[in-house]
Amino acid sequence: MITGSVASSYHGEPRATRDLDIVIDPDRGGIVRLVDELVSAGLYVDRDAALAAFDGRTQFNAIDATSGWKIDFLILKDRPFSREEFARRTSADLLGTTASIATPEDTIIAKLEWSAASGSDRQLQDVAAMLDVGSDSLDLAYIDRWIGDLGLRAAWSRARALQSAD
Repeated sequence: MITGSVASSYHGEPRATRDLDIVIDPDRGGIVRLVDELVSAGLYVDRDAALAAFDGRTQFNAIDATSGWKIDFLILKDRPFSREEFARRTSADLLGTTASIATPEDTIIAKLEWSAASGSDRQLQDVAAMLDVGSDSLDLAYIDRWIGDLGLRAAWSRARALQSAD
């Protein structure tokens, strides 16, 4: 499932990025096969880091040394929000390729989490842009439920303030 900046650009205001965030839910053998395929495609991937990410339900990356592009593979977390987010993914046409992508509501919640964890205002600006573009079609009750459950009220308030400032 595509998430992160590419998802927020799709659902909101496009912005330049040199990475792609993909949530995956593999078994251990799937990680090994994925790493082998990425390496055979010419990308740099640390197999031990990928296996450690699988074991710890964290992330690992693949890097294209010639272009500088990076793919962050985020192992699906074993928690209610992450499971629901993954189950709600939808299909989208991304530059002529059909891909699974996080819904706008789940992208907003994930961006709020990243902002709360990192202090990044860039994440809040992405949320504000998604609110500007899709505010009439967003399931605000769904967002509000997860904001409460995940303790994201302060980040949500800051994002909403950015939205009204534009």
